Amino acid sequence: MPDPLIDAVLAAGRAILDVAKGDIGLSAKADASPVTIADGKAEAILLEALSRIHPDVPVVAEESVSAGIVPGALGDRFFLVDPLDGTREFVSGNGEYTVNVALVEAGRPTFGIVYAPALGEIFAGRVGDGAWAGKVSPDGTIERRNIAVRTVAAVPPVVLASRSHRGAETDAFLDALGDHACVSAGSSLKFCRLAEGAADLYPRLGRTMEWDTAAGEAVLAAAGGAVVGLTGRPLSCGDRTGGFANPWFLAFADPALGARAVAIAAEVARRVVASDGV
Repeated sequence: MPDPLIDAVLAAGRAILDVAKGDIGLSAKADASPVTIADGKAEAILLEALSRIHPDVPVVAEESVSAGIVPGALGDRFFLVDPLDGTREFVSGNGEYTVNVALVEAGRPTFGIVYAPALGEIFAGRVGDGAWAGKVSPDGTIERRNIAVRTVAAVPPVVLASRSHRGAETDAFLDALGDHACVSAGSSLKFCRLAEGAADLYPRLGRTMEWDTAAGEAVLAAAGGAVVGLTGRPLSCGDRTGGFANPWFLAFADPALGARAVAIAAEVARRVVASDGV
C-alpha cells in the first residue's frame, strides 16, 4: 500500500481532531448539507499530498466540487476524496466519521483508504490484493491485520443502517427482509464493518455521492464483498452529468443474501414510483 498516501490521510485526520477541540465553524452549503472548518482543512491536506504523490492523476473532491472546481477531464484514472464523511456525526461528537480516499480505474474503485480518526481505526484495500484494518497509535504507528468478509450470512443477518440518513424506504426494506439484527452506524464505516466480517448487509435506499462510497466500496471489494445497484450490476464512478450522485445500492458479503436484498430493494423502488404516480 502507498504509505505516503496513508500518511496524508492520517494528517487529515489529525487536522479534523484539532478542529474538534474548539469552534468547528458549522455552516450550510447550497444544498443545505452541513460543512465545517474541518472539511476544508482536511481536503487541503489531501489535495496537496495527492498533487505531490500522483501529480498526473485528476482529483474529484467534495468541497472543491461544491465550490465549482472539477477537473476538466477525468480519463481512466482519478481519485475521489471525501475529506470528512459523516459531517453530522462529527458535529454530534459520536466519532463515526471518516476520511475517504479512493482510486478509480476504468470507472470502478480499485483502491481505498477509510480512516476514522476519533476511533483510531483505519481500513485499506486494493482489489485483487486484499484488505487490512489497523489501530492507529498516538504516534501514527499502525498495527495491521488482514480482513475478509464472512461469505455466509449470520442467522439472523446483521444489517447496517445509516445513523443520520435512514428514511421510510429503508424501513420498508427492513420490514420486507424479515428477521434480522439492525445496527445503526455513520459514514463509510458501514462498508468497513462488512469488510471485516462484523456484518452482512448494508442497504442504501437514498442519495449518496461517489466520494461518500468509493473508498469503502474498494475496501469491501478487496475483502471479498460487493456493492451493486438495483439492477444487480456494480456501480460506476465518474458520472459528471449526474453530479457524481449514486443510485440506490446494496453492499453485502453473502451472494445469496445480496441477490435477495436486490430483489427486495427493487420492489421497494417500484412501490415508491407507483406511489408518486409516475
